[in-house]
Amino acid sequence: MKDTTRGEMLAQLERQKAAFTQARPEPLSTRNDRLERCARLLLQHGEDFARAMSTDFGHRSHEQSMLTDIMPALSLVRYSQKRMKAWSKPEKRHVNFPLGLLGARAEVRYEPKGVIGIVAPWNFPVGLTLAPLAQAFAAGNRAMLKPSEFTERTSELMAELFPKYFGEDEVAVVLGGPQAGQDFCSLPFDHLLFTGATSIGKHVLHAAADNLVPVTLELGGKSPTILGRSANVEQAAQRIALGKMMNAGQICLAPDYMLVPEDMEERAIGAVSASVAQMYPTLLANDDYTSVINRRHRDRLVGLVDDAVAKGAEAIVVNPGGENFEGSNGNKLPLTILRNVDDGMKVMQDEIFGPVLPVKTYRGIDEAIDYINAHDRPLGLYYFGEDAGERERLLTRTISGGVTVNDVIFHVSADDLPFGGVGPSGMGSYHGIEGFRSFSHARAVYRQPKVNVAKLAGLLPPYGAATARTLKMQLK
Repeated sequence: MKDTTRGEMLAQLERQKAAFTQARPEPLSTRNDRLERCARLLLQHGEDFARAMSTDFGHRSHEQSMLTDIMPALSLVRYSQKRMKAWSKPEKRHVNFPLGLLGARAEVRYEPKGVIGIVAPWNFPVGLTLAPLAQAFAAGNRAMLKPSEFTERTSELMAELFPKYFGEDEVAVVLGGPQAGQDFCSLPFDHLLFTGATSIGKHVLHAAADNLVPVTLELGGKSPTILGRSANVEQAAQRIALGKMMNAGQICLAPDYMLVPEDMEERAIGAVSASVAQMYPTLLANDDYTSVINRRHRDRLVGLVDDAVAKGAEAIVVNPGGENFEGSNGNKLPLTILRNVDDGMKVMQDEIFGPVLPVKTYRGIDEAIDYINAHDRPLGLYYFGEDAGERERLLTRTISGGVTVNDVIFHVSADDLPFGGVGPSGMGSYHGIEGFRSFSHARAVYRQPKVNVAKLAGLLPPYGAATARTLKMQLK
């Protein structure tokens, strides 16, 4: 399919805006119907999407695609269906004394914004398109979708399937490469959600600023994983290994690096290695293990390891089957654990997004906290341990988008928790009621009583005794 031009995008946006305005007010049943069609799309074509994603990756675990793209998106659809009626109710608010006694009333109405632009990434191309779309629909909006050019077959399948379930004035799919992405982000949407790299997020924010478009940025960063001294090392290692090897580490919430007590380093590394070997006895021909998306990203990851080793790091390659990855014509990579890393190495400067796991040691928990606080605020933070005091010290002295205790990544699976970053790891959030509100306009509605409040309070010139009484009462 050819790339969508900016003119075509703009025309589509205008059609959706016109349809949105013409249809107002739409009943909740219309929103529910759109969500139900999302559910049918996922249920009827989830397997097709999984096959398309595997084609795009060179190989992607079919079960993983169903578990991490199709199932979570459907879960958020169903969750939004169940709760949007309660979310949509006007919210009563307090009015200043004595206006309430005189009959004044105030409320907030959560109303749809209009047309939401959704820019989805390649790492979870279906889940990170349909999940925000579900919440945009729950809030009563229309949407335009820009899936990634890196997952070309999946994006084309979306363009084929969405028109079978939705009118083009409800959902439109925009295809194309970097130029199409730039054009898309420059459109005058009523809200724009971007999921992707922090470096690209900055450009998205600049593009949206020209039209004063409110933006939600779901970015990434280096999510630290802290092993406390009270941690069950073997259990922690299994959970860290699962989170790091899933999607070959190509997850914005993947454990980016480990912080472990000095005297536990060797045991922790051995336990992670053993867990990987148990889950993946082989890697190259293993249908459960996903490939790195393309050669460019594979070379980037190899370069990170080479740079670290050249600067003094020790590389521990976890290759349980003793396979020859250099001789492979694919892009799969084994897990490489790096010891003796420092901030002068590229691997400790940017989000890794692949099967490379640096390990840093600490003597006391405050040293680990200081290291985390000296760097950008991450999207996720993970703590393993049973020491409640240490856990709370870590939580109260650091800032991150979200936290999972005694596991990794899992906070994103709780539909009722907001998902988002802070600072360089993101702006705004969705999931939960926060997602509904991100895609809604909180409209203030104030109703004045029949009493002439302005005269009673001395707000009408000429000012006099009533004015003085009001000022005396309020200026305390």
